[in-house]
Amino acid sequence: MIVYLKQIMSFIPFLQTPIEFLKGVGPVKAALLEKEIGVRTFGDLLYYFPFRYIDTTQLNRIKDLNENLDFVQLRGFVSNIRMEGNGARKRLIADFSDASGSVELVWFQGASFIEKNLHEGVLYNLFGKINLFKGFINIPHPEMEVFLAEDNNISKTALPMYSSTEKLRHKGLNNRQLGKLTKTLVELFSKQNPLELLPAYLREKEDLMGIKEALIQIHFPENEKNIELSSRRIKYQELLAAQLKIQSLKLNNQKFPGWDFEQVGSFFNDFYNNNLPFPLTQAQKRVIKEIREDTRTGHQMNRLLQGDVGSGKTIVALLSALIALDNGFQACIMAPTEILATQHYLGMKELLSNTKVKIELLTGNIKGKARKTILQDLQEGALHILVGTHALVEDKVVFKNLGLAVVDEQHRFGVAQRSKLWHKNTKPPHVLVMTATPIPRTLAMTVYGDLDISIIDELPPGRKPIQTVHRNEMYRAQVMEFARKEIASGRQVYIVYPLIHESQKLDYENLMQGYEQVRAYFPEPQYRVAMVHGQQDVATKESNMRKFVSGNAHILVSTTVIEVGVNVPNASIMIIESAERFGLSQLHQLRGRVGRGSEYSYCILLTTNKLSQDGKNRMRIMEKTQDGFLIAEEDLKMRGPGDIFGTKQSGSAVDFKLADLIQDVELIEATKKMAQDILARDPELTHPLNVELRRLLEFYTEADGNLKWERIS
Repeated sequence: MIVYLKQIMSFIPFLQTPIEFLKGVGPVKAALLEKEIGVRTFGDLLYYFPFRYIDTTQLNRIKDLNENLDFVQLRGFVSNIRMEGNGARKRLIADFSDASGSVELVWFQGASFIEKNLHEGVLYNLFGKINLFKGFINIPHPEMEVFLAEDNNISKTALPMYSSTEKLRHKGLNNRQLGKLTKTLVELFSKQNPLELLPAYLREKEDLMGIKEALIQIHFPENEKNIELSSRRIKYQELLAAQLKIQSLKLNNQKFPGWDFEQVGSFFNDFYNNNLPFPLTQAQKRVIKEIREDTRTGHQMNRLLQGDVGSGKTIVALLSALIALDNGFQACIMAPTEILATQHYLGMKELLSNTKVKIELLTGNIKGKARKTILQDLQEGALHILVGTHALVEDKVVFKNLGLAVVDEQHRFGVAQRSKLWHKNTKPPHVLVMTATPIPRTLAMTVYGDLDISIIDELPPGRKPIQTVHRNEMYRAQVMEFARKEIASGRQVYIVYPLIHESQKLDYENLMQGYEQVRAYFPEPQYRVAMVHGQQDVATKESNMRKFVSGNAHILVSTTVIEVGVNVPNASIMIIESAERFGLSQLHQLRGRVGRGSEYSYCILLTTNKLSQDGKNRMRIMEKTQDGFLIAEEDLKMRGPGDIFGTKQSGSAVDFKLADLIQDVELIEATKKMAQDILARDPELTHPLNVELRRLLEFYTEADGNLKWERIS
C-alpha cells in the first residue's frame, strides 16, 4: 500500500541523483548497494537510517554481564578464534575481552566468512544479546565493527550504526563505510533547500522539526535529544502519509455505491425464530446490527469481522446472507481450504435443513454433472448461497444477482482472486471479511484502517476454558499416557507437527517419524490413527479428515492444515509437537481446535529441553492466558505484523522506515486523528495550506497511485 522511496519526488532533483555519482561509490558499488539494500539514489541513502547509535561513553563491562541484561555494548579484543563441531553443528567461537574479564562469542551461520574477517589484536565495538547456555553467558551472532579513534569525530556524542550485508562487507561497505558515505551525502544535502512535506501549521501544532534539520540530525545527531526529535519528525510523516491514504480510502468506500438491503424478511425471520439452535450472544447481536445498518445505506459495505476461535463468526455470516436473500440477492462464502469450505457448507446445510434456502458447495474437486447443475442453478437464481474455495472466482461461475461476499481468513487469498469475486455483479457486492486471528489495535488502525471493524468479544455460554500446560521431552511418556486415558473415556486427540516448509524432504521425514512414533504408543487394532498433511492428494486428505470428524479415528496426526476452522467437538486434547517452532498466534489457533464441546479440554505444548528465552516466554504466555487479543499483542511484539498475518509473503506488509507499530501507539492515534480532521475539512487536499500534504502523499505512493480494488485488502 505505502511504498517508501520506490518513486522519488520529481520536485527534489537532488534526491534523484544516482548513487554512483556520490564520492566513494562508483558503478560497481552502486549496483551492489541497489541489489543488497535497495539504495539506488541519493534519496534512498538519505532515507537509509541508522538502526541504532553507539554512545561511546556508555559501555558495559564484561564482569558486570548477567542474564537479566538484554542487549549490551562492549569494547575489547578477540582471541582464541576456533571452529567447533561438524556439519549442521559446526560453529565459530571466539573469546572477547576487556580490562574487566572475557565472554564467549558464538556464530552458527556464516562462520567461515566471519572467521576470515575476525582478527586478534584489533579493538572492536560489539553490540549483542545476552544468552545463557548451560549456566554460562555467551553472545550469539554479535554485531562487531573495528573501532577507530576517528569514529568519535563522525558525531559529537553518538556513532550511527547502519545495517550492512555479507556481500556489502565483502566489498568494503561495512557499517563504518556506509557511515562515511552518508556523511559525505549529508554534507551535500546541508547545502540544499529541500521542499517541506508537512505544512507549517501542522509542524507548529505538533512541535515537529523541519525536514532538513530532521534528516541531518537523524544521521549525525548533536545530542541524544536530537535523536528523539528527528526520529519523531520522520515517524510522524510516515504515519501521517499512511493515515491520509487509509482515511481517504475509507471516505471513498463510504461514497462507493452499493446494493440497498431495505428489509429483513421471511428468510431471516423464519430461521431466527424457528431454526436457530441456540441463543445468540450479545456480541453476535451487536455485530449483526452493525452489518444491517451498513447494508441499507446505499453504499458498499467493507467490514472486517474479527473474533476469537469458537466465538461464532460463522452464524453471523449465515444470518447476513439471509438478509441478502430477503432483498432478492444471492450470497457466497469463500474459504481458503477445501476442508474449511466443506465444514462451513455442512454446518450451514444442517442449520438450513428445515428452510427453503438452497445452499451448495463448489470446490475444484466437484466436477461433471454436479458442477454443471450448480453453475446453472446459480446463474438462474435457483441457488441462494454458494460456499466454496477459490473456485468461486472462476469466470464460469456466474451469479444471477450477487449481493454479499463473505471471505474467511482473507489474508490467504491474493488481491487478484478477491477482485474477481467483487466483479461478479454490475455493482460490487457488500463485503464481510472474517478472521479468527485477533488484530492488535495498532494494526487495526493501519493495515485494516480502511475497513469498518466488528468484534465478537465473548464466547458462547457453556464453553469451558482450555487447560494449557508446557511439557518438555522428558514428560512425553506421561503425556501419551494421559492421552490414552482420554481416549478410554471416549474422547479424541490431535497431535500437530510443525512442517514449516512442507515441500522439504527433512520436514516430511520428521512428520513420518512422528507418525510411526505415535502408532508405537497407540498400536492397532486398539487404536486408530489417521494422518493429514499437505503432500497428500485431496481425496486421501479428505478421507482421513472424515475418519477423525466421524469418530472412526481416535487420533489425528497432522500439520497445521487443521489450524483454522476444523470443528470436532469430541476432540479434547491438542498436543503440539516442537511448540517452540510456532508463533503465539498460531499456537492459539491450534489450541482453538479443542474446547468446542461441553467437556474439559487440554492443550499440551511439547518442546525440547533447551529453549531460548523467547521460546520460554511464548510457552509462559500460552499457559497464562486464552485472551486472543492479548496473545496477538504479544505476538506482534515478538514477530512483527508481516509474520503474524502473512503479509510479508503477500507483499502488503507495512514497511515503515522508522515508525514502530508496537512502540508508537500514541503517534499512530495522533496521526489518525489528524488525518481525519484534515480530510473532513479538505477531502481532496486542494486548499493552499495543504500543498505540502499532496507532496507527502506523492512521496510515499506507488507511481500509479491507484489502489483500485486493493482497498478491500
